Amino acid sequence: MKPSRWLPLAGFLVLAALLAAGVWMSRQPNREALPSALLGKPAPAFTLPVLHDPSYTVSLADLKGQPFLLNVWGSWCVECQAEHPVMTRFAETKRLRVVGYNWKDERADALRWLEQFGNPYMVVVADEEGRAAIDWGIYGAPESFLVDAKGIIRWKHVGPLTDVIIRNELLPALAQVEAQR
Repeated sequence: MKPSRWLPLAGFLVLAALLAAGVWMSRQPNREALPSALLGKPAPAFTLPVLHDPSYTVSLADLKGQPFLLNVWGSWCVECQAEHPVMTRFAETKRLRVVGYNWKDERADALRWLEQFGNPYMVVVADEEGRAAIDWGIYGAPESFLVDAKGIIRWKHVGPLTDVIIRNELLPALAQVEAQR
């Protein structure tokens, strides 16, 4: 037999091996989590308009002094809607200031979304163009960042927060932040 007759079979076997490796790797826990290069480093400075009154701005400097949770969301984000009741319950505990970061959204759509689902945030900043998000390494919504009183990022979560994630990850990270004060 000619060796060229075996090439399609060899190609198929290589593709099957790659597919099997991909399936095996997808079984790994937390495969979607991307480590943040910003953990343990100063949060990037920003000055953004307040969603409810764009004539006012909020900066990172305004938020320093107490820890806060920066929660990235958009009215277009399906997972943000799933996360919202969890975020609301957590914000109601007043354990931590929760700052909304409305990302790549039309102002009217974002306001309508908060009117419909409620506003758990102490303040909501708006980044319609998404320029400040680049410095934060934001690539999707929802994402959440725990920032300590000095403005250092101590924890990051990509994806919707759940009660389990808050209990098992965010609250222990917050306890560490509070212990260092």
